[in-house]
Amino acid sequence: MKWPPLQPATFVRRDNRFRATVRLPNGSLVAAHVPNSGRLHDLFVPGRPVWLARATRTGRKTPYDLLLVQLPHTWVSVDARLPNPLFREALAAGQFADWLPEPTAWQVRAEPAFAGGRLDFCLQHRATGQRVWVETKSVTLVEGGVALFPDAPTARGRRHLAALAQRVAQGERAAVVFVVQRGDARAFAPHPHADPEFPAALRDAARAGVEVYAYGCRVTQTAIAIAGRIPVCWEPETCRSSLPPQVEAPYSESET
Repeated sequence: MKWPPLQPATFVRRDNRFRATVRLPNGSLVAAHVPNSGRLHDLFVPGRPVWLARATRTGRKTPYDLLLVQLPHTWVSVDARLPNPLFREALAAGQFADWLPEPTAWQVRAEPAFAGGRLDFCLQHRATGQRVWVETKSVTLVEGGVALFPDAPTARGRRHLAALAQRVAQGERAAVVFVVQRGDARAFAPHPHADPEFPAALRDAARAGVEVYAYGCRVTQTAIAIAGRIPVCWEPETCRSSLPPQVEAPYSESET
């Protein structure tokens, strides 16, 4: 998935959940829409380089969308709207063939209703009729090589896990897919400090038969795509201690 034309800016402050103030290269301060309700404390640091796309809809109060944060060693996408289109793109490319074989055989229905809300996808195999219910989650927080979700309490996320477990109880398949929108995650774990109830909810869902997957992304200044699958752990510290040492390559513009 390619980004629209982007322009650089410098992060100044977050005004509320969906709005930030940034400084353009000419020194002017402008408002940018933040397409992510997470806290993003590790990313939104005053003075940090960010990248903006000009809004295409007229009449908006924010003339830009803040899409990328540039860290010293990696790019991070903060657009929480992307996991669904990224999932579709990766499915069509056969990147989930280990658990969704015959990628072209699946009919994709977006935002199917369930009691109390909607999930992201219902996939139905055209030949067998088998259904797989899928919920995707956007992940931007990585600490010590471990991607963590959520970064704020998420009652909605826990409800989605319960809904997936209900589908399994009715004899169908269900999966939650954590899409880590950066390239430096080597494993995934639920975040016990941001939402103390979420790790137990995820473990209960897995015990009920919900499949749990996590994928890193390849992010550059021009595009983003789901890359490889990464291991799922249940406790960040245990997961982090089991990761082999990694020497970080110096960040280079040529990598973009």
